[in-house]
Amino acid sequence: MFLSARAEVEDALTSALSSLDLPTDDLGIEEPPADVDAVLASSVAYRLAGEVGAPPPKVAADVADEIDAADYESLGAVQTQGPYVNFLPSEAYFQGTLDASQDEEYGRLDPKDTSVVVEHTSANPTGPVHVGRARNPIIGDALANVLDFAGYDVERHYYVNDAGRQMAVFTWAYETFDEEDLPEPERDRIEYDMVRYYRVGNEFLEDGPEDEVEAAEAEIQSIMQGLESGDEAAYERVSEVVDKVLSGMKECLGRLPAEFDEFVKETRFIRDGATDELVARLKELDAAVYEEDAWQLDLPDIDKNLVFLRSDGTSLYATRDLAHHEWKFENFDRAVTVLGEDHKLQADQLRTTLDLLGNDTSQLDQVLYSYVNLPEGKMSTRRGTGIDLDDLLDEAIDRARDEVETRLDDRLRNDELDEDDVERIAHQVGIGAVRYDIVSKQPTKAITFEWDRALDFEAQSAPYVQYVHARTCGILGEAREAGYEVPDADSLDVGALDTDAERDLLRVIARFPAVIEESAEDHQPHLVATYTREFAERFNAFYRECPVLDADDDVRDARLALVAAAKHTVANALTVLGVAAPESM
Repeated sequence: MFLSARAEVEDALTSALSSLDLPTDDLGIEEPPADVDAVLASSVAYRLAGEVGAPPPKVAADVADEIDAADYESLGAVQTQGPYVNFLPSEAYFQGTLDASQDEEYGRLDPKDTSVVVEHTSANPTGPVHVGRARNPIIGDALANVLDFAGYDVERHYYVNDAGRQMAVFTWAYETFDEEDLPEPERDRIEYDMVRYYRVGNEFLEDGPEDEVEAAEAEIQSIMQGLESGDEAAYERVSEVVDKVLSGMKECLGRLPAEFDEFVKETRFIRDGATDELVARLKELDAAVYEEDAWQLDLPDIDKNLVFLRSDGTSLYATRDLAHHEWKFENFDRAVTVLGEDHKLQADQLRTTLDLLGNDTSQLDQVLYSYVNLPEGKMSTRRGTGIDLDDLLDEAIDRARDEVETRLDDRLRNDELDEDDVERIAHQVGIGAVRYDIVSKQPTKAITFEWDRALDFEAQSAPYVQYVHARTCGILGEAREAGYEVPDADSLDVGALDTDAERDLLRVIARFPAVIEESAEDHQPHLVATYTREFAERFNAFYRECPVLDADDDVRDARLALVAAAKHTVANALTVLGVAAPESM
């Protein structure tokens, strides 16, 4: 209903301004403060005051006089408050919201017939996923969920770096060192086993005997050349390492969960000839120069040249990524890439070069994020000295388990919950706390993850919102045990919901589809998290002030429908964020 109400407000303002011979290019529509009893407001009077030659409150009154709320289904009245024109909801607005939100898929928008590929994470397959990069899969997965819920046809891709020097070093090390040369693995999973080869190999290349290092470098170069020439044996050697490491990384990411429709290997664009064809086109550009033993692009307005071909004829990651993006443009209507802030230069180079090659880069959206720090500071993976994502998730589950056991002590003694329930809730709350705390911040803002904040059941955190869902499930479960069911949608009467707490909850429920639309358009999943906090506050006020099962029959039935609407809304919002919606806590 909020989306249809916005359309009606736009129509009403456009008609009113046209009748007053005033410009309609900027309607100034915004959401009013929480204490204003309106669906939407307009600040258009500020913009027009100078043109009209009258103070904003007078302009607002003139605009309001031109609008008859009876012409619009969602609008109950139009009022002014100083310079603002406020649009109050009608009974039909509330009734429509209550009816629509009985659907378990409430908030999902109509299909847009637009395909979108969301590439995220794409960490080099050189070892376990590092906690400092955790923001990428969490933001990327949530953004893909938002776009899917908003009606886009979404594919989730992980771009695998399997052609660069790192993978050649890894392959050489895996084939060179024996198990007894390696330290004990830090965890019993394949990527923790494999990363030992990579780390020992790098140490050897830095500190080993000169003649042996030279021989190793020659073999590493041979592997890289083999990949570049399409040699099947070189590809299979590297693929053995890459696929083993990726299998473990997938398991780690699945804990979040973050899953992918396709793992796109960069060697694909070497093997199919796309990279060679691209290099030929790059050399023809006016910006192409051969300097410092490499082919480069001297790009306008970018301080650093883009190197796209080494003197030995091997391409670089950037070259292959250009071919990758042209493939995306051919196969999808839009391409979204989630990148760390340290890739901003490369992102600018990529977009500029794609433009020079004649691509329509309006298809491309690059979402940049700052990194996650733990309180002790930034972390490093070079020699295994950092903290892995697995460590963070394990710690989250352990801390959540302690919190849950403390809070549920009485219920455990009364056998209402068993140890399996505690473990389930600990996983849902612990991992949910990590995801929610990270996704709830604007991507461009650096954040420091803090346990006390993330796991605070009383503050604006995942457990705080998850508890709302558990509470709705509890109310509906108690109702069923008492013989009461949520009434059919065609028998609902919103008139029985007449308290401020009930109407406030209906208003915030009505806004959910619009939040999904805005979040998808702006590529900002944190807007959904912000919405869930407001939603939780409104529901908790309703819970405190409006008993459900003890109310009179008509009120009880309407409140049960409102609880069901709240359940669907918060469940879908949490699901979009990738956070579990527990049925009990």
